[in-house]
Amino acid sequence: MPQSRGKVRILGIDPGLRFTGWGVLEAEGNRLRHVADGVVATDGGEDVPLRLKALDQALADLLGRYAPDEAAVEETYVNRNATATLKLGYARGVALLAPARAGIPVFEYGAKTVKMAVVGTGGADKEQVGLMVRRLLPGAAQKRADAADALAVAICHAHHRSTVNVWKSVS
Repeated sequence: MPQSRGKVRILGIDPGLRFTGWGVLEAEGNRLRHVADGVVATDGGEDVPLRLKALDQALADLLGRYAPDEAAVEETYVNRNATATLKLGYARGVALLAPARAGIPVFEYGAKTVKMAVVGTGGADKEQVGLMVRRLLPGAAQKRADAADALAVAICHAHHRSTVNVWKSVS
């Protein structure tokens, strides 16, 4: 993880084939500032390769527009529906590849780790996550829970990178 005492811009991504949430924040030490958030929606009527292409293009556009220094992606959870899990994995692959292709370091966090960092408990529900994101990042629009989740991933990464930088400074 790059050491930085200045501002760092973080893109958080909550991948999904139908809806991929994204959120951008700036972190300076323990201070967080909301930059933007939203959702990339793909057409459920199109074939999966075309949906993945649309997701890739949308993420490339976001990377160009917001120029993040780092990206954080939520890890995939496995559910009962194997087909849905596989499609989520496809979207997650695109979410990992897009920033990596742009030369941006990519970090991954599990859902429980994200919830613990933002809410204080790994068992928090989506409403609790959204409430804490709004409290930590005033002005965040969060039109869908996916955007709130993406901002939560970015917050989690900001907290983790801040801790790592403190550890490095005392070593």
